[in-house]
Amino acid sequence: MTSLKSKLNAPDRRVSMVLCTIPSALVTQAIAASGVDSIVVDLEHGAADYASAHAMIAATAGSECAPLVRVTENDPAQVKRVLDLGAEGIVFPLIRNAEDAEKAVASLRYPPDGIRGFGPFVAQSRWQTSLADYPAKIAGELVSCLLVETADAVENIEEICAVPGIDILIPAQFDLSTDLGVMGQFDHPTFKAALAKVEAAAKSQGIPLGNVALAEPQAQALFSRGYRVVAGFDLIWLNEKAADMARWCGAD
Repeated sequence: MTSLKSKLNAPDRRVSMVLCTIPSALVTQAIAASGVDSIVVDLEHGAADYASAHAMIAATAGSECAPLVRVTENDPAQVKRVLDLGAEGIVFPLIRNAEDAEKAVASLRYPPDGIRGFGPFVAQSRWQTSLADYPAKIAGELVSCLLVETADAVENIEEICAVPGIDILIPAQFDLSTDLGVMGQFDHPTFKAALAKVEAAAKSQGIPLGNVALAEPQAQALFSRGYRVVAGFDLIWLNEKAADMARWCGAD
C-alpha cells in the first residue's frame, strides 16, 4: 500500500481527504472503502471522543485511507495519545508562529528528534508491527498538517513554512476570515491578500496546500491554483443528500 506521506511527496499527486465529525466506525469504514486517500477524525469540532476515535482509526484497516486526527489544540499530550491509538498523522489548529510549528512537528517524533513519549501499545496493532519495531515502522510516515487560522499566522507565514517537517498547510477560510474581521467574505481584499501570502509562502517551500471542496468545480478551481489536497465533510454531504431526497418528494 502507498502511504499518505508518499502520496504527498509525489509533486503531481492530488490527495483527497474527508473530515469526519460523525463518531461512527461504520461511517468511517464506508468512507475509507470509497477510495479516498485520508480521513480526519475531528476531536476539535466533531462529536468524537478518544474511544470512538480509536474505532474510527481501526475502521480504515484494509484500505489505503490514512487516518488522521484533528486535535483540539497544539498539545503534545493529546498528540501522543491519538498517535498511540494508531493515527497516521495530526491536524494542528491555531498555529500562530514558527515556535508553534516546531512544537507540532516535535510532538510527532521520538527523542532525540522530538518530544513524543513512548507507549504505542494500541498503535502497534494498527501498524501491524511489534512494540519494539513500531518506532522504525512509523519513522518518516507520520503526517503533520498545520491550519492557518489567524492574522498572526499570516504575518508569520514565511517563518512557519521554513520549519522542517510540515507535510500539509491548510488556510482555514472561515476561521481566518473571522480573525481578519471579514467573516465569510472570501472575496474581500483583506482576505484575498492574506490567502495569497499563505499560498506563496507554502509554494516557496514546496509544502502541499489543502482546502475545502464540496463539489468538483471547487476542487478543479483549487487544483488550478496549485492546491493538491481537497477536503470534504461527512456531515455536510449527508445533509445535502438527505435534502435532495426531500426535494424529490416535494419538500419546500
